[in-house]
Amino acid sequence: MESKKSIYFLGIGGIGMSALARYFISKGYKVAGYDRAKTHITDALVNEGAEIFYDEDINLIPQYCLNPEETLVVYTPAIPATHKGFEYFKANNFEIAKRAKILGMITRNSKGLCISGTHGKTTTSSMLAHILASSKIECNAFLGGILKNYNSNLILSDKSEYTVIEADEYDRSFHQLSPYMAVVTASDPDHLDIYGTEEAYLESFATFTSLISPGGVLLIKKGISLVPRIKEGVTLLTFGREEGDYHGENIRIGGGEIIFDFVTPEKRINDIKLGVPVKINIDNAIAAMAIATLCGAEDDEIKEAIGSYQGPERRFDFWLKTPEKVLLDDYAHHPDEVSASISSVKELYPDKHLTVIFYPHLYSRTRDFAPEFAKALSLADRVILLPIYPAREEPIPGVTSEIILDQLTCKEKEITLKENLIEKIKVGKFEVLMTMGAGNVDVYLPEIKEIIEKQ
Repeated sequence: MESKKSIYFLGIGGIGMSALARYFISKGYKVAGYDRAKTHITDALVNEGAEIFYDEDINLIPQYCLNPEETLVVYTPAIPATHKGFEYFKANNFEIAKRAKILGMITRNSKGLCISGTHGKTTTSSMLAHILASSKIECNAFLGGILKNYNSNLILSDKSEYTVIEADEYDRSFHQLSPYMAVVTASDPDHLDIYGTEEAYLESFATFTSLISPGGVLLIKKGISLVPRIKEGVTLLTFGREEGDYHGENIRIGGGEIIFDFVTPEKRINDIKLGVPVKINIDNAIAAMAIATLCGAEDDEIKEAIGSYQGPERRFDFWLKTPEKVLLDDYAHHPDEVSASISSVKELYPDKHLTVIFYPHLYSRTRDFAPEFAKALSLADRVILLPIYPAREEPIPGVTSEIILDQLTCKEKEITLKENLIEKIKVGKFEVLMTMGAGNVDVYLPEIKEIIEKQ
């Protein structure tokens, strides 16, 4: 990196890419990049000093990014090989690296705390980052969501030896990392468009666990389908809601609060109060507190940080919360996540009617898990499905939201076009309304909130 003066990001508006962009801006590099569309993330990056373009035209690439000796190009797997900018940089012998490779470089120069798992990794990593950043230990952190406590997905410290990283299994990106401590929150099969089989998916996680440095720690959720492959000198520990080396006891749920005792092999911290009181966050908090404890965080620092934790955007994110009406948003896009989110809402509001607006993410995921999605969504009282959000994929014949709709068992169910959603909200009556999915349905939330407040 000593020879580089500028970084060009292909897909700069992605949540993981934007954290890296912020990191290099903070280090004094000139930063530019491309993305498909303007978002609040790209707007924030521009305000912080990045130059961003929304057209593939190579003539838009800034002059300071045209010298192969001085410019590093970073890309995300979501960028197609036919992208004009990508083709230009390859043809002109620029150094080009995946985002994961750059994160790997960073973990090799610090003590990487790498949080992996089919689901739970964004919340767990952001909880851990908040605990450490609030403690005397501090940390650097590259997060998979905008943490509301900091209004950023990047936390920096000039004195901490620890770096918290969300370890993404998509495209085997987490194989580029060199963890000091690692967490596996879940290993339910996903991304079968990449892996093909559950066995290949689990093998990928086993490979990830083999990368932990001797003297480090692997913390895995007790009972998951993973046979770790750790090096000699790595300590294997488990966690769970009510079982494992690190677990919870005396769990109390009620009055909109969740309180429990955190139990470790050496000690107990009583009356932990979740800042974001949903049941799945008990598991996430236990994993985060376990790693923070192993890093030396004090009991009072841990307890206070978990209580003040506000969560990342789009992870059980309340937009409206009154005794009469509730509006919230969640990024859940895997059947287990959908089930956990809906179950948590039903437990918080057992006497209220729950409507879920679900935006299926990827044709391949919908094809592979349609029955599981239908079973999870049927926990709601009413389901409104949107057509599939394709992201990086081309359509698959016969795969539409209808294959989920046909298997829903709840009485109230329908599909609506995205452009008709607001009109449907205007004529509806909602007690608890939840938008859900990895697509950009959250762009409608300000308008939906305004409509519901007036009803």
